Formats: sequence, C-alpha cells, structure tokens
Amino acid sequence: MPETNAPADISGLSLAEIATLAAERRLPPVERWNPTHCGDSEMRIARDGTWYHQGAPINRPAMVRLFSTILRREADGGFVLVTPVEKLAIAVEDAPFVAVELRSEGTGQARRIAFRLNTDELVVAGADHPLRIEQREGGPHPYLTVRPGLDALIARPVYYELAELALADRDEVPGLWSDGMFFGLGATA
Repeated sequence: MPETNAPADISGLSLAEIATLAAERRLPPVERWNPTHCGDSEMRIARDGTWYHQGAPINRPAMVRLFSTILRREADGGFVLVTPVEKLAIAVEDAPFVAVELRSEGTGQARRIAFRLNTDELVVAGADHPLRIEQREGGPHPYLTVRPGLDALIARPVYYELAELALADRDEVPGLWSDGMFFGLGATA
C-alpha cells in the first residue's frame, strides 16, 4: 500500500522538498481496475472534507487517507472506491478533498505554490494540477485538480492567502503563476 504520511505542517519545508515528497507518492492504479462487483459504500464526503460511514464521521485520519488512495471519478460523474475486486459508490457533496494549507516560494513567473490537503497529500499547482475558480450559487468556488477527475476545494482562508499573493504581484489580470503556469483568479461560469 502507498505511503500516505506527510508532514503535519509544510511551512518549514522548501518547495523543492514538497515537490519531491509529492512526486514520491505512489498511488494504486485505480484507473486500470474495473471489477464487476458494485454496490454502495454507505460513505459520504461532506463539503468540509469530513468522511462519513453510515452517518457517523470517520475519526481515524489513517483510514481516511487509505480510502482517499482508492477513490476514483467515473465517466458518469459519480465517485467510487475501487479495488481490484470491488467497486463501491461514495457520495461527494462538493469535492473529495479540501486544500487546507499553502506554501509559496518565489514571485511572478518563478513562483511555485504547494498545497496540503485535508488527507495530508501534498500537491504543487502546475500543468498537471491546475487551479480554477468556478462561479456557483453563493459565489466563486476555488479548486485545485489533485488527480484526473478529483479536485480539492480550496478552503476560504487558503483562498484569501492566494488572493493576497495575487494582489502583491500587481499583474494586469488577477492571478498567480505556479510551476510555469499562470492561473487567473477570475471566476468562470
């Protein structure tokens, strides 16, 4: 099983160290698993990132981290927990992950931004992990792509940090660079 432990606080790490930790993480090949046994996991991921089973929160972070490694989004938009022998539906209220902390190094086009998720996974924003803002009921919703089909909702305090960084850069278009990519912070429909 993949190693899922990450530092509890990324503020003391350089972005190079964070990028190395993120790249070393090996996940199961869920995209290649297509078991015939299907059912309902009786699990739900709330908008705030809390995982529930049969209505009760899962209080063991290691268990949540483990389940998060076998999560996949299906072509129909639904989410499943998948193993080589079983595929179980899981309800997701918004995004399956929440970006709860960020670390930024550099400025302008040389900037790199790393995020720590509620599952302690580390993700560096860039071509494979783009940032986007969606306009929805209640206002803009910021997201980070974690894996194909799986996003992290960026927590409000973290989004405010992003906005402060963008304002400090004073670009014509509000946004940020990370790992060689520019991400506009304007909402899209």
